[in-house]
Amino acid sequence: MKKLEEYVRSIPDFPEEGIIFRDITSVLQDADGLQLAIDSMQKLLEDVEFDVIVGAESRGFVFGTPIAYNLHKPFVLVRKKGKLPCETISKEYDLEYGSAVIEMHRDSIQPGQKVVLVDDLIATGGTIEAAAKLVEELGGQVVKIIFLMELAGLKGRERLKKYSVDSVLCYEGK
Repeated sequence: MKKLEEYVRSIPDFPEEGIIFRDITSVLQDADGLQLAIDSMQKLLEDVEFDVIVGAESRGFVFGTPIAYNLHKPFVLVRKKGKLPCETISKEYDLEYGSAVIEMHRDSIQPGQKVVLVDDLIATGGTIEAAAKLVEELGGQVVKIIFLMELAGLKGRERLKKYSVDSVLCYEGK
């Protein structure tokens, strides 16, 4: 059986020279790769007590939903501004070039719930940090944040140092 890193396609000089883009579509397109990714992420939660999984748009949905299904936990969406139909709370955060806004339904997390955040990749950590702040604003407690991949060179883990953070794969560069 192949290792998970063998399913990740690395594309040099994308989106700019000197960057190696770690493509997860090659993981998703292979049934064994997808199963290994989900199982590996789920294994990071073996000893974690929690009530709900929150996934960040859009690849957090891809990985978070099957984990929630497997563990019989509810799944909550964090979406880009304007995509959720009910009353929401929002958080603006900085990107490398500009800013963005994410939202959650106001009734999606109950006070005291223990929450796991899921996304495909940690780079600078801005999106997931904003998602964690939304959870906390609703009274939830972030007990774990998990990623399929980590780009350690972008130091996102430092930004999230107050949380328990794990990734399945870690790449040293950007």
